[in-house]
Amino acid sequence: MTRVLQRFIYTTQVSSHLIQLQFGPFNSTTQRRWKKPAVTAQTRLEDRTRDLKLDNLMTNLRKLSLILSFHSLMSGRRRGPFVSVQIMSRWNRIVGLNVPIGGFLRKYPHVFDVFPHPVKRNICCKLTSKMTLLLQEESNAIRDMESDTVNRIKKLLMISVTGTLHIHALRLIKRELGLPDDFRESILSKYNEFELVDLEIVKLIDRDGVPEDLKVAEVEKWREREYKEKWLSEFETKYAFPINFPTGFKIKAGFKPKLKEWQRLPYVKPYEQKESFRASSCGGIERFEKRAVGILHELLCLTVEKMIEVERLAHFRRDFGIPVNVREVILKHPGIFYISTKGSTQMLFLREAYCKDCLVSPNPVYIVRRKMLDLVLMRRRNTRELTRRPRDVKESVGGDWNGGGDLEGDFVISILENFDDDNDDDENDQSNWGRIFFNIRSPLPSTLTDTTLWSLSLIDGSRKLASTPPHLCLIACVHLLV
Repeated sequence: MTRVLQRFIYTTQVSSHLIQLQFGPFNSTTQRRWKKPAVTAQTRLEDRTRDLKLDNLMTNLRKLSLILSFHSLMSGRRRGPFVSVQIMSRWNRIVGLNVPIGGFLRKYPHVFDVFPHPVKRNICCKLTSKMTLLLQEESNAIRDMESDTVNRIKKLLMISVTGTLHIHALRLIKRELGLPDDFRESILSKYNEFELVDLEIVKLIDRDGVPEDLKVAEVEKWREREYKEKWLSEFETKYAFPINFPTGFKIKAGFKPKLKEWQRLPYVKPYEQKESFRASSCGGIERFEKRAVGILHELLCLTVEKMIEVERLAHFRRDFGIPVNVREVILKHPGIFYISTKGSTQMLFLREAYCKDCLVSPNPVYIVRRKMLDLVLMRRRNTRELTRRPRDVKESVGGDWNGGGDLEGDFVISILENFDDDNDDDENDQSNWGRIFFNIRSPLPSTLTDTTLWSLSLIDGSRKLASTPPHLCLIACVHLLV
């Protein structure tokens, strides 16, 4: 009997989390404690109000980043600016591409030029002239903004508690800051304001000698405008931040008083020396978090596109003196920051800097990168000019074709004028045709049938003359017979 009772007690204890006993006389005194749902960074990330405009922008930027990754791998090869498609298929895992390379290249004909190798006859790929010019324009814009880049690095070093930064951390966000690839040699070693303490540490030599205008944060300029233009009190704007909630954000009861109290809470500003105060004092933890918000806000303002990867912020926590959880602080303030989870990384945006999916105050580097993005988003539209392969066709430049120079034995015929596809009238068609000359290096045909086939083959070879009316073709044949 004892063994039976022991087995019953054991099985009851093991399966207590599976068996939910109903309320009865034997368990009437049992109390079940209601557990409050945990509010963590993960739950805040899942329950946040999404911004569709910024999510779509992040999706498009993901496509551009894949193309730039392929460009960096292609430019590192010694044999030339082109590479075999078979070799590019091996880079899918390196770049993070989940689709076949052939379909990916066909999606963007304005970016990639696919052609057969003249000797080996295998399929090769290179960047188009449009994309190459935009990349060169971007490097020129970065070179022209070298003084602004130096000021950005100075500001980052002034935010640092020790006045030093790791070069590895700067290298991770060099694209966000608009730094050149060789910024260590071209900027850090070139200017006397910086000193390389170690191989991977840079220090600002004279921190007190920095101009006062560089010690003013971007949010301070916004506060000054709010104070002067909107006639708000200094008590309301001295420690406030611009708040822009996403569309569909639900304001719960008691949220506005808490937000108003947080806006008035004083904190140590990014460029001020860090003061020691206890976390147990009045608003101690909130001051820590608000200082972290101010540092992240200033870091995003120093970037070119006002966005940065969340994972990169971990490399600046120790230098900037941020002892709190960065992701949790970001998710607590949806009116200031927004995290997009589209793609393989989490991207942090500054909400006040964007209007829909465009930057409010663009800079030259952002404008060039936006042109690249527009070129990528064209996909297969407007590809007619890309498929034109002129064969034995030359366009005349100048006046009458008889008044040109020596043609070295080439027989040149003035056939038709420029045709407008949008006009259906034959009279307007004949008046809208521009002068086009064909360079014919083969002997003229003798019969009418051969002449017709010969002239139609010439017309068929040009995409401009693909819609030539039949009666104009006969006119061309008559000219040839005469």
